[in-house]
Amino acid sequence: MIEIEEEVSPPRRALLVGVETGREGRWEIEDSLNELAQLARSAGLEVAGEEIFKRLRPHPATYIGKGSARGLASICRRDGVTEIIFNEDLSPAQLRNLEDAAGVEVRDRTELILVIFAQRARTREARLQVELAQLEYQLPRLGGAWRHLSRQKGGMLGTRDAGEKQIEIDRRLARNRIHSLKKEMERVRRQRSAQRKQRGQSGIPVVSIIGYTNSGKSTLLNALTEASVPAEDRLFATLDPVTRHTLLPSGRKILLSDTVGFIRGLPHHLVDAFRSTLEEVAEADLLLEVLDVSHRKVRERKAVVEEVLKELGAERTPMITVLNKIDLVRDPFLVRETAGRMEGAVPISARLGQGLDSLLEAIDRRLASGRRLYRLLIPQNRPDLVAALHREGRVEKIDYGPREIYLEVLIESRALGGARRYLLER
Repeated sequence: MIEIEEEVSPPRRALLVGVETGREGRWEIEDSLNELAQLARSAGLEVAGEEIFKRLRPHPATYIGKGSARGLASICRRDGVTEIIFNEDLSPAQLRNLEDAAGVEVRDRTELILVIFAQRARTREARLQVELAQLEYQLPRLGGAWRHLSRQKGGMLGTRDAGEKQIEIDRRLARNRIHSLKKEMERVRRQRSAQRKQRGQSGIPVVSIIGYTNSGKSTLLNALTEASVPAEDRLFATLDPVTRHTLLPSGRKILLSDTVGFIRGLPHHLVDAFRSTLEEVAEADLLLEVLDVSHRKVRERKAVVEEVLKELGAERTPMITVLNKIDLVRDPFLVRETAGRMEGAVPISARLGQGLDSLLEAIDRRLASGRRLYRLLIPQNRPDLVAALHREGRVEKIDYGPREIYLEVLIESRALGGARRYLLER
């Protein structure tokens, strides 16, 4: 029997390119390229190397200058590079010119992130969101796909016109698809809004876990709820939000929701496309901002997260800062120093389960601070409402009369539910 060996595709090798313009130091460029390397590996690429160019300002045609662009071609041939990834966002013209000069595919940071999101999308909603973001990114770049028609020597009569017509057809199809996707996403947004309204009526507080990508959000959700969400050491390991119940030390039930990770320069196409998902953050009662305390740029990453929160209109939502991965910090003083700079920060290791009791107590205290004392007179035939008040609040006083039950309850307004109509004071 003859065994047929499967053909193994050679690894895709990427050259990473950064540009130092003087606005940032060498450390910032190297940190940024390290993150780009993580993104490339998350996309399944092998990093062949990196190049840093210095320029006072970007070159309008090639970003790095024509000579530097031609120099990339020899590096690609020498190192077997199959694509080049720029750490900066490039214009359609710059992408085309760089590909002409280097002879390999060229991507920018935004396109690489879109590729990763496309690989990670599992649910129908996530796939719709990613497709919308990709089309809006690609629409102004469609012309480059037909450049080969104008390169044919001699060519057939009308070749250029045929190419131009095809470009217009492609653009029209893309615009139609974008319009269709936006209508579909609007339906998704309304469904999510209805679900949030239902959760609000249940009176169970919603706590959203947010943070920089790969800070340990899914690991924390798993540790607090046994959710079994895949938690991998790579950027954007999960895209689809996951919500689970858990109990606080007071016995109060909450909903914990994991969200897509943030990153420096998160493409606006993605923020817009994932808005229905990210709106979960703006509607939460409390945010857990998870930071990787072992990363030396932890404060800068915190600033990135809070910038995205502003864009979502969630900057005023109550928040607890969670300093994760303390097990990776050799000097405990560094953890204490970082916590001292961030009021109310809770140090934990989600992976090892350290500090989780303190975190749950902090959540309990913060949610309780939004409670106030209400006085109610509830009919005897509504024991369900009395049970709900016991479950969602703290009953300070209860007196059973012949027809009605008098209660004094420490509870949030949103958790009153159907008992609201029996308030003695409004």
